[in-house]
Amino acid sequence: MTSTGWTLPSSAPVEWLPALDISGPDRQRRLTVLLRLLLLIPQYIVVFLLKIAALVTVVIGWFAALALGRLPRAVHRFLAEYLGYATRVNAATMLLVDRYPPFTLDAPPDYPVQLELRAGRLNRLAVFFRLPLIIPAVVVASLAVSGWYLLAVFFWLLVLVLGRMPRPLFEATAATLRYEMRVNAYFLLLTSAYPKRLFGDEPPEAPPTGPHSATRPLLLGGPARFLVALFLVLGLIGDLATSFGSPHREENTEFHAATAVVRAA
Repeated sequence: MTSTGWTLPSSAPVEWLPALDISGPDRQRRLTVLLRLLLLIPQYIVVFLLKIAALVTVVIGWFAALALGRLPRAVHRFLAEYLGYATRVNAATMLLVDRYPPFTLDAPPDYPVQLELRAGRLNRLAVFFRLPLIIPAVVVASLAVSGWYLLAVFFWLLVLVLGRMPRPLFEATAATLRYEMRVNAYFLLLTSAYPKRLFGDEPPEAPPTGPHSATRPLLLGGPARFLVALFLVLGLIGDLATSFGSPHREENTEFHAATAVVRAA
């Protein structure tokens, strides 16, 4: 994996689940936690502009993937860099890391949030039907993320008081962010692997090797799994309350589904 989060190994597997590496629930400065959203405003502006460029690029990439069975190298690289940038900002927003995201598409190798994406062949039929195929995953990701944000104030207060994110909350939040990242990677044609493993990975047969990562494998304990399930339930309740409380609930539901696909920060 390169520092850009993009790689094209000659022996890449046909299907590779995008990986998210986070260093762990480290200590956080209470001042940066207190001012987190305010400090990240410039990042949200950058992500919004990059998102527009990414949406245009993925349309071009969709036609290219239908013809070639893969994304052109330059298209894949930009979309992977955009996804990495947005994920780093999301990780900071969700209090997973305290280090400020760099204003660069090429993430420093020592930054505590890293993505590993592997370019490969794409099934043309799956590319053609990408939007209808991704709807179930978008719904799940939208519910999980919405549920997390419904509790965000409590999480913010908890981290502010403790100076770190408790391990079960870190695991559940990392699992939510990773699943959302995988949904976005699938939508952006960066992978042929359908999003999965919201509730974490299976224990590995051998101890993991390589750089330290608290999320590869991402093993969720009972409390963390409960929190993920709670996010889903709260997200569903919140979505139903919004839908039934609006006179234009059908239009709102369609808009919500569309914007949830490539949410950034």
